[in-house]
Order: sequence, then structure tokens, then C-alpha cells
Amino acid sequence: MGSCSLSPLLLLAALAVAPLAPASAANASYSIDPVHTRVAFLISHAGFSRAIGTFSGSHGQLDFDPDDWASAKVDVHVPIASLDLGDSKWQEKILDGTFFDVKKFPEAHFVATKVEKSGDAEAKITGDLTLHGVTRPITLDAKLNALQRHPLTLKKTAGFSATATLSRKDFGIDAWESVVADQVQLIIEVEASRTHSDHNSDKDSDHADPQSR
Repeated sequence: MGSCSLSPLLLLAALAVAPLAPASAANASYSIDPVHTRVAFLISHAGFSRAIGTFSGSHGQLDFDPDDWASAKVDVHVPIASLDLGDSKWQEKILDGTFFDVKKFPEAHFVATKVEKSGDAEAKITGDLTLHGVTRPITLDAKLNALQRHPLTLKKTAGFSATATLSRKDFGIDAWESVVADQVQLIIEVEASRTHSDHNSDKDSDHADPQSR
């Protein structure tokens, strides 16, 4: 009689605990690799050419599940002082109060608010970009290049490419309108590696070809 009365209790306990079990493909946390991540911008220079600048040293966090893009989280900081335009005097001018005002606003910050899968390995990532003390929404067109173990670090690594277009005036950067265009094209290359706490949970499900998803 004792065993019969315990059986329903054990069954109820099992059912209560079952929903708490983690999904087989839950979000994994990745740290943005500052060495292999670059943010580049192109902007018309008086109509003669497109000036190209790059920022290095970006850092932040990516939470990502390739089977559930909508649950992804992105939080990235970009150090403005890392600007490289290929000429020191030009860089000083662009970094001073005329444009970026780097002493007052030392970094740009992007936080994703919505991720929508748009293809086999592509998504539109909408988020809030804070630049020059102003926060505005922008949308990135992103592509997952690879999600697999890195051949050198042996850590599971995600690689993405992304593009976007923004108005510098929207962020209060409006000097030299007759020389520097308003529209700015962004080109972003990102590598992010699994954080230490997640590293041991990597499984053989790593895939090199994002098109297989």
C-alpha cells in the first residue's frame, strides 16, 4: 500500500521538474574578440572618393542559438579613440570636438532590441546605437559566416558580417556639410568565442556550414 501511494507522488514530482530542464539548443554566451572584430565606415569626401575609417578593440557579449535567432542578445562597445584613417592629422581633426568629440564621448554602444531571421544564415538586427551622446535605432543586415571550433583556440567561435547605413546628422555630427556627406555606410566583421563558463558544454553539434541550418 505504501508503494502504491508513493507512485502518484513521484509521478507528480517528475512532471513538475520536467519543464525546468534546459532546452537542447539554448542560447550560448560568446565574448566579442577585440582583435578579430572591426567596424569600418565609408563616407563621401566632397564627391571625389569615399573616405574609409576603421575602429578596432570592440568588446562585448553575444548570446546566440542558431536554431532560435529571435532570442539572440547583442551588446557591443566600440572605442572611438581607436579610429584609423591612415593619417594622424586627419584623425586628430575627426576625433576632436568638430566631429566625434572623443574626450567627451569615448565610445559607441550598440544593444540589440530585435533579431529577425531573414534567410538560411541571415538576419536583420535592430537595436539602439549610442554615438556622440545620442541614441538612435539602426538596423543591421547580418550574415552568420561560421559557427564552429576555432582551429587555433579550440573554442567554439561565431563569425558574422554585417552592414548598415546611418545619418551622421541624426547623432549630432553635422560639421562640414559641403565636404563630408551625411550618409554613412557601416561594414562590420565580428568574431566571438564561447565564454569560459560555457566552453565545457560544447557538443559535437558544432557546424562549419551555416547554410545547413
